Amino acid sequence: MKLVGFCVFMYLLDSSGDFRHKNPRFGGGAHVWDVLATWDGWWYQQIAAHGYHPALVPVHGATGLITLEGNSAAFFPLYPALMRLVSSCTGLGLLGAGLAVSVVASFVAAVGISAVTARISGRRAGLAAAGLWAVWPGSGVEWAGYSESLYIALAVWACHAVMRRRWLTAGLLTCAAGLTRPTATALIAALALAALAELVRQRRTPRLLHENPPVPHRTWRRDAVLRPIAAVLIAPLGLAGYLGWVGYRMGDYGGYFTLQDKAWAHSFDWGRHTVKVFTSLMVGHYDYLYAYPHEDVIGAATVLLALMILPLLFRLRPPLVLTVSTLLTMALVLGSQQIFGNVSRYLLPAFPLLIPCATAMRRLTTPVLCAVLTVAALASGSYAGYVLFEVGIP
Repeated sequence: MKLVGFCVFMYLLDSSGDFRHKNPRFGGGAHVWDVLATWDGWWYQQIAAHGYHPALVPVHGATGLITLEGNSAAFFPLYPALMRLVSSCTGLGLLGAGLAVSVVASFVAAVGISAVTARISGRRAGLAAAGLWAVWPGSGVEWAGYSESLYIALAVWACHAVMRRRWLTAGLLTCAAGLTRPTATALIAALALAALAELVRQRRTPRLLHENPPVPHRTWRRDAVLRPIAAVLIAPLGLAGYLGWVGYRMGDYGGYFTLQDKAWAHSFDWGRHTVKVFTSLMVGHYDYLYAYPHEDVIGAATVLLALMILPLLFRLRPPLVLTVSTLLTMALVLGSQQIFGNVSRYLLPAFPLLIPCATAMRRLTTPVLCAVLTVAALASGSYAGYVLFEVGIP
């Protein structure tokens, strides 16, 4: 499914040819595949090639929202580190290495989404969920020079580990996710609440249920308590460590957030910007920050779709880690001032939203299921790829 949509995306890029007249840093390039490593992808290549240069540099004479110069510190380190490693080991250029990391990570993420869904609704639903993730609005970045696929691969397997009570594995994967995207805040909180629920469950479990544990009872109980606690302590180290390092280098321990606010006008505003976008779109106005009509309509449709699916997810009573991570991811995305059209990709980590849809689709026969996903994949080349990269800003 993903390959179908990707080929349509590449065809649309080539047939329109608009990218040939754009800045190679902003959606342009000499070849169609160059577009995949523009915008944020350009920054990741710079980090992989030259490292970080954190600083809070004022723009001379600037007033209003943007008063600081943007720099590499806004982008988390794990993805560019893997780009550089793959490039060094394979001889690929940084662009090719970045795409290779994203493609491999997308398959790892798809397998994880299938595995998580299968534990709730069965194997057939798991396959449908993986297919739906490949055609979700915003899925154009899954095979691009962006960190989404890597983050989701780590997040979904962290959730899977929590569901299987593999606490140390979950903690380490969450720690790595915290080195990939700031969205890991939602995952860290979800793991912490799941661990707390596990400790409460252990405290309430009668001793009689553990008469024949595989190890002595005292050892079993100690591990059952210490492992969730260790996971909670390990999980935030990646995110906190990077933010702390950036703050130290900038001489301001809130420097990362200052940079996001004053250089990119990205900040948590409790949803005021999202409300402004929706109230403007409903009357055909585009008088809000970072307005890109085509991309924003797709973003608005994605948000409405997510909100409609959410009650269906609750009805399935998924594990706590999935519920919390989904709710907090949506809260972070919808509660922030940012390029609104990007919500379609920012909501990619809310993969549990796919579970109710996949559960319903498992009743379809294989030919019908393939037909539905194929049509969606063909369309995704436009709404999830071309519109995101060329009509808006990914």
